[in-house]
Amino acid sequence: MAYVPLADQDDAHAMHDPQSFVTKYIWSQDHKVIAIQYGATAIFVGLIALGLSILMRLQLGFPDTISWINPAFYYQAVTMHGMIMVVYLLTALFLGGFGNYLIPLMVGARDMVFPFLNMLSFWLYLLSVIILLASFFVPGGPTGAGWTLYAPQSVSHGTPGSEGGILLMLISLAVFIIAFTMGGLNYVTTILQARTRGLTLMRLPLSIWGIFTATVLGLFAFPALLVSAIMMGFDLILGTSFFMPAMMELGSQNDHEGGSPILFQHLFWFFGHPEVYIVALPAFGLVSDVISTHARKNIFGYRMMVWAIIAIGGLSFMVWAHHMYVSGMNPYFGFFFATTTLVIAIPTALKVYNWVLTLWQGNIRLNTPMLFAIGFIFTFVHGGLTGLFLGNVVIDVPLADTYFVVAHFHMVMGVSPVLVLFAALYHWYPKLTGRMFNETMGKVHFWCTFLGTYAIYLPMHYLGFLGVPRRYYEMGNTDFIPASAQALNANITLAAIFVATVQVLFFINVFWSLRHGEKSCGNPWGATTLEWQTPDTPPKHGNWGKDLPTVYRWAYDYSVPGMDKDFVPQNEPGEEYEKTAHHKGAQRS
Repeated sequence: MAYVPLADQDDAHAMHDPQSFVTKYIWSQDHKVIAIQYGATAIFVGLIALGLSILMRLQLGFPDTISWINPAFYYQAVTMHGMIMVVYLLTALFLGGFGNYLIPLMVGARDMVFPFLNMLSFWLYLLSVIILLASFFVPGGPTGAGWTLYAPQSVSHGTPGSEGGILLMLISLAVFIIAFTMGGLNYVTTILQARTRGLTLMRLPLSIWGIFTATVLGLFAFPALLVSAIMMGFDLILGTSFFMPAMMELGSQNDHEGGSPILFQHLFWFFGHPEVYIVALPAFGLVSDVISTHARKNIFGYRMMVWAIIAIGGLSFMVWAHHMYVSGMNPYFGFFFATTTLVIAIPTALKVYNWVLTLWQGNIRLNTPMLFAIGFIFTFVHGGLTGLFLGNVVIDVPLADTYFVVAHFHMVMGVSPVLVLFAALYHWYPKLTGRMFNETMGKVHFWCTFLGTYAIYLPMHYLGFLGVPRRYYEMGNTDFIPASAQALNANITLAAIFVATVQVLFFINVFWSLRHGEKSCGNPWGATTLEWQTPDTPPKHGNWGKDLPTVYRWAYDYSVPGMDKDFVPQNEPGEEYEKTAHHKGAQRS
């Protein structure tokens, strides 16, 4: 039997629309419902992590104000905040949330290739979150080993949460990785095999390229974390010595011998630095689509943007040890990883240039999604430039383990991705709900968040240059830190509380607009990509009605000369477009 493309099998494909509440909203196999489930779970656990960060800041800004925040709780809060934000919020929201929602719609498919596997990936993700949060209720509480879980501290008996917290953390990570693998294989297969007629790889929106490359990174990087979690679990339960060396614990000799803590660092950061791009690459893609749409201009250098995404993904596996300059590595290794760190900055800088050139002379709409997208460019450039400091061995050594690292990391992995998340949530909100959000409330949310985050992290860079160490429960009195540093820390705490409080505006806007917002047409932004061309808003089960769309052009035909409107959707037949383009070319000749 001859092969028939999936898009051409459409008429023979029976769509079984679920009828009951359980099959439609709980045990759903619809990618759109699963995306909302992922998003709601990630945001819920992210709010817990946000609350922990405020408690940490209260202790740092106003020491001993809250009596029950002791050193043990502080380190537990640091650990859980970092791990939740990086893995359980950002990774899950970008790939599980936006990946699930946008991939079938943007490639013109009815659903993921493996809908049941997609559903199973969410429920395993939810299980991993439950296991993680359960560590708050076991004796000793969650682990306080730091979000990097460095051995031997993580397994040592003197560390908070060494009784059961660290074990639950490791199990939770293992379950999360299994869930990610299920979802990731689904994403890759859907993008490669379920694209609609006419949608070649070089016609894909950059959002899909970013999600696709990040998924591939995760499929290669997460196994390193899984293996290290299993090996550390063996050290903890079975008394093996993969990472645990012979050492004194609480005044007595431990039962381990020959383990290598540095081996764990290599395994962790072999996952950890690609993880930065597992979050960043989807953000790059989403912000590219937002900028192009609201600037009413073709994305500048599309092919260059695609190859930059691929280059960043490949190079991300060659820079991990720049996190380990102070571990005592051979200087020649330091030279190698410093060089690769500078090299990966080149395709990253190219993307920034292309965003700026897309904005250049564009018909820019300064609405809420665009404000968040432009704000991302500022924060990302800022965070990237400070990364060049830390990528240099000579500069990194004195700055390591100071607040400079905290400021850099949060600008790159905290503020920048979150600004993209808000840009994307506001941008696709009309498609998701069929309603428009309150523009005034959205702009107030942006300016308070953008300026507030700078009030937090700019002073942190200065504290880092002063030598203020990170991970300390309180600074105390030292000769090299002036008293004014504590006053600055207090101001940072007040700014953090302000920014956290402002996020209430977003939730008020979302839920108020859901009931009272102006009804949205199918394509309120005048966008070209396929998800805006569905017959229904929000899209119904199966997305496309009777027939799948056919793609005739790339994803960024904006402001085409001679056209009646300033955008040409991907699925609009091309005769008029081709005639116009041909006529324009003849005039040039």
